[in-house]
Amino acid sequence: MATAYFGRRYMLSASHRLHADLLSEEENRATYGKCNNPHGHGHNYVVEVLVVGEVDRETGMVVNMATLDETVQTAVMERFDHTNLNFDPLFVNQVPTTENLTKAVFEVLKDALPAGKLECVRVEETENNFFEYRG
Repeated sequence: MATAYFGRRYMLSASHRLHADLLSEEENRATYGKCNNPHGHGHNYVVEVLVVGEVDRETGMVVNMATLDETVQTAVMERFDHTNLNFDPLFVNQVPTTENLTKAVFEVLKDALPAGKLECVRVEETENNFFEYRG
């Protein structure tokens, strides 16, 4: 059997405020700059999910695309799309940076997909910034 990779892109819109409770107001402004705006700010994220596995002899696929889409919709989109990330339970004790969002998406998908299938999550925050997490 041959191992192959399959990647899929999803669009996610969410807001956040980068602010660490352990830092002073001045330290937060110095650390996060305009991203520390008390009213928050938003991004149109591109979330890429990369799965790996043996190519199934019968279907010719690593994973069924419809199943992957349904899993991402349920585990990621319904949870994070059009929300303020600061209010998600995953970010109660951590700053909702895009690094932490990427890791959170990986973790919720890892638990929702068949074991060993999830290879990587990549999140584009802007046309210049992207983050990857491989678990």
